[in-house]
Amino acid sequence: MIASVSSATLLGVDGQRVAVEVHVSSGLPGFTVVGLPDTACREARDRVRAALLSSELGWPLRRVTVNLAPSGVRKQGAGLDLAIAVGLLMADGQLPPGATDGLALLGELGLDGTVRPVPGMVPLVDALPNGGVVVPWSCVAEAELVGRHQVWGVHRLVEVFDALRGRAAWPEAPSPVAVVEPAERQPDLAEIRGQAVGRLAVEVAAAGGHHLLMVGPPGSGKTMLARRLPGLLPDLGTDEALAVTRVHSAAGLALPPGGLVRRPPLRAPHHGASAVSLLGGGTSLMRPGEISAAHNGVLFLDELGEFAPSVLDALRQPLEEGVIRVSRARASVTFPARFQLVAAMNPCPCGIGGPPGSCRCTESARARYGRRLSGPLLDRFDLRIEITRADPTELLGLDQGEPSATVLERVLVARARAMARGTATNSAVPAHRLDEVAALTPSASALLRDSLRAGVLSARGLHRVRRVARTIADLGDRAGPLTDDDVSLALQLRSEPDRLGVAA
Repeated sequence: MIASVSSATLLGVDGQRVAVEVHVSSGLPGFTVVGLPDTACREARDRVRAALLSSELGWPLRRVTVNLAPSGVRKQGAGLDLAIAVGLLMADGQLPPGATDGLALLGELGLDGTVRPVPGMVPLVDALPNGGVVVPWSCVAEAELVGRHQVWGVHRLVEVFDALRGRAAWPEAPSPVAVVEPAERQPDLAEIRGQAVGRLAVEVAAAGGHHLLMVGPPGSGKTMLARRLPGLLPDLGTDEALAVTRVHSAAGLALPPGGLVRRPPLRAPHHGASAVSLLGGGTSLMRPGEISAAHNGVLFLDELGEFAPSVLDALRQPLEEGVIRVSRARASVTFPARFQLVAAMNPCPCGIGGPPGSCRCTESARARYGRRLSGPLLDRFDLRIEITRADPTELLGLDQGEPSATVLERVLVARARAMARGTATNSAVPAHRLDEVAALTPSASALLRDSLRAGVLSARGLHRVRRVARTIADLGDRAGPLTDDDVSLALQLRSEPDRLGVAA
């Protein structure tokens, strides 16, 4: 007898619908899984057998063949266990034919018959046609985020069997309760003493979505400034929140109590991270990397000079396109990767920097350290500033700077101006619209012309300076063409590599 049950598997951050076909026939007892299963799928045989016997359900002593269709798509993980078990019960006659019509099943089985959660529940459910879906009890809130299915949560395999046999109703989910997520204290800009240039750069970066590089000695406040940037960003819109939640769900990252990621994420990988962990992929398990986990949020690379140059240069394409395409022999996937890059680094290996004599590094060591950042990557930073140690009077003084709440108000106004012009942020203004959005006064145009002739700016750098100048004008509540003051400040916030102590 043959039975078919609908389920799904994960490929990257997208779900792939799978039809689990089970055939039970006469012959020597055996259990075979075909259809490009990975190791976890093939091991379903032992999990399903133990779960059925622990649930006091029959295990057929006949020939069992499980086909995971379409057979040309690689299946991964243990999320097909529940569908395989129910398909086996139908094919063996323990459940009536058609018991799962209009129903899909997702979940891993424990040896005692419990139904366990699997990563990627949001994209898995989204890949299924409208109808009912059975998921582990702890995944109900996550599955309901898709909003197109009737979701039932179960604790054990026997609950699924009883519901499909008509012996009992599906377990009722608890009445929805408004989840009040605990207010996590965000780092505040008011805690930073001094660093006027750094505070301005962080505000401009938040208002325009610009990439930011800070270079300075240890203890100057680079990391403190970077970690306060997410607190200056507005909440995610519904579509943005769903996109981020899909990625975090597929990556197996913890979701907030409400299930939906509403705040821009901050990801800060260690400088020893490999290219695969940063970009995503792998051999058979194509999982999103850190840059995708930072989608619609901030990717903070501390100690930028300690990252492998090959890893850093791999960021260049996703910084431009907002996606990362990972190709392997067995699969090719596209991960979303529209993030705001914030980086911090020391001027040299010893961190002191400055003229020869004050720095303990040799010239060759300084040059080798600076060459870790290629010119094309440096050119993609809209803002490049030097952070020096704050004045002791400011550090010990009682005066505090503006709090994040006050700066956020200006950021929201500037972003509203950008939205009114048809872009989410000024950093996303296409080059062909710059003459319309970021028109220049004659004096501002002359200033940029001189910078181009001196070799200070590339063509890409010219576009980025105009976008930053537009953000500066929006923060100052100035409409109309950009003035030389706007352009001059944008150029000052884009220091030359030689001044920062890194290679061009």
